[in-house]
Amino acid sequence: MSKVKYYYDSENLAYRKIKTQKRRKFGVVILFILAAALFGFLSFIVLLNTPFFETPKDRLQAREIENLKLNYAILNKKMDQVNGALDAIEERDNNVYRVYFNKTAIPDSIRKAGFQGKNRYELLEGYNNSQLVINTTKRIDVMSKQLAIQSKSLDEILKLAAAKSEFLSAIPAIQPVRNENLKHMASGFGYRTDPFTKARKMHEGMDFTAKSGTPIYATGDGVVAKADNTASGYGNHIVIRHGFGYETLYAHLSKYNTRAGQRVKRGDIIGYVGSTGRSEAPHLHYEVLKDKKVVNPLNFYYGNISAVEYVAISQLANQENQSLD
Repeated sequence: MSKVKYYYDSENLAYRKIKTQKRRKFGVVILFILAAALFGFLSFIVLLNTPFFETPKDRLQAREIENLKLNYAILNKKMDQVNGALDAIEERDNNVYRVYFNKTAIPDSIRKAGFQGKNRYELLEGYNNSQLVINTTKRIDVMSKQLAIQSKSLDEILKLAAAKSEFLSAIPAIQPVRNENLKHMASGFGYRTDPFTKARKMHEGMDFTAKSGTPIYATGDGVVAKADNTASGYGNHIVIRHGFGYETLYAHLSKYNTRAGQRVKRGDIIGYVGSTGRSEAPHLHYEVLKDKKVVNPLNFYYGNISAVEYVAISQLANQENQSLD
């Protein structure tokens, strides 16, 4: 029951009842309803932002966040495994491959360096799990850089290996005449008696005695620089440039089996034994030059003779006898 209010009427000297206008009552009711609605809305907003009130959408997002955290943890474990494999490759690269080819090792300060200067991860900042995402992204970036450096290093090793293979193929590493075709080793490298002047002079190659027409083999890969008889005393002769400073000369041939400019491989037949030029009997005069200087061919026969054969040839070659040219 609502209270009845009165006021004093001074003209009539009496108390009279206060009558409330209906419009005012309606306004009060409307104001109360608006205030209640505003309070309820604000309370709802507050509840939405507290952990005590979760909507289905909030629960779904929470599960997704937990799944993302789990996936990042799994990704980091996989990166640990990849890092281990990459470290093993880098160790072999530094301590085996680069050592074999006499190349300086790549230090870890270069292989595993981060990225300096501008903040590359600014766009990932400001989120609840920013640090997790940033740390994982940094690891991926560093690994990508390591892989790029390792890839370049292996490219370099492949080039060095190809050059090494080319170098090994170019070295004059076999006898120019096979043992089964030899009569005997006539003369070796060093001072020998000249067959024409009988004076003692430097013999700059080795003489292999064989029948005329015996095949002569290229002792290493290379390009034929000469195949003619223009050099005094050598008669029909061939010069092969092998690269890496090596050249070989084959003199007194009966005929050629190659021409100038032709590329030959080790073991190819390039000509045949003869006695042209300044020669006393059918034989092959063979020279090896390194950087335009003659060297002892005996040091280059490791490709097709045994240790016993090498000892026998070296004993014959070192005898101071008469040369055949």
